[in-house]
Amino acid sequence: MKVLITGGAGFIGHHLAIYLKNLGYDVTCVDNLLRSSKEAINALRDEGINLLVADVTDYHSLSNALKDSRPDVIVHAAALISVTESFIIPDEYIKCNAIGTLNAARLGCELGIDRFIYISSAAVYGNPIKLPIAEDHPLNPISPYGLSKLMGEEVVKLYSRICGVKYVILRLFNVYGLRQPLNEYSGVVRKFVERVSMGLSPIIYGDGSQSRDFIHVTDVCRAVELSLSTKAFNDVYNVGSGRPISINELAELIISASGLNLKPIYEAPRAGDIKHSYADISKICNRLGFKPSVTIEEGIKELITAHQV
Repeated sequence: MKVLITGGAGFIGHHLAIYLKNLGYDVTCVDNLLRSSKEAINALRDEGINLLVADVTDYHSLSNALKDSRPDVIVHAAALISVTESFIIPDEYIKCNAIGTLNAARLGCELGIDRFIYISSAAVYGNPIKLPIAEDHPLNPISPYGLSKLMGEEVVKLYSRICGVKYVILRLFNVYGLRQPLNEYSGVVRKFVERVSMGLSPIIYGDGSQSRDFIHVTDVCRAVELSLSTKAFNDVYNVGSGRPISINELAELIISASGLNLKPIYEAPRAGDIKHSYADISKICNRLGFKPSVTIEEGIKELITAHQV
């Protein structure tokens, strides 16, 4: 099976490409490389995975890439992903995450692909009115990022209705793992590990009581793998651990794994941050056979060890 991954040189994209290649899939990655890390690009090259340079917001550029590879399945992972940044450049988030998805889905229809897998986000739910969050929870995003991902979901459903392409929408919770880029908008696990590895205290925004559902990138790859062949398509699935971890607890786990004597630094909460969020994963477990395999403790140990090498 030929699989094309948009955003294939991104954090999730490059892990997925390597994961699927090792399972025997014929994998091609597409990325504009504007936010790709050298680590991710080098990892793809080391594995001999084809990487095409194209931008999902440019229909003609993306069209050439897809026509060259002629995939059976598109995994659309290309996106801008920061809640905070989305308030600063909301137009860019709508352009990349909504229009980019429109271009990918439209081209998938034109090329007659069999299946379209859309990497969405738990940000589409907004502030939870019930925990854990199931897929039928009301969709009320509270950031331009969340809105843009929800718009992408609707685009995917529309093109499925238009041309019959099978789709699977995966709403990811907080993904972490090796080679996650470090910048001001990085995920909290990456930031905490980086600071602690330098002997610095992790910075917590708010009082740290807020909770999240952290899922290792390997488990995300497994969820995509299952989506490639499932007969339970044309549906939406949460991808998380199903286990809430407070930010205070996360900081304690990372500090403990490092063996250092540190205390978190607390700063003002950030706009758009949700207080509590964790997934009901019963649907993906029951219908796709998904089961998280990497605990947060194991994942943190992996990251701390990698920094110590």
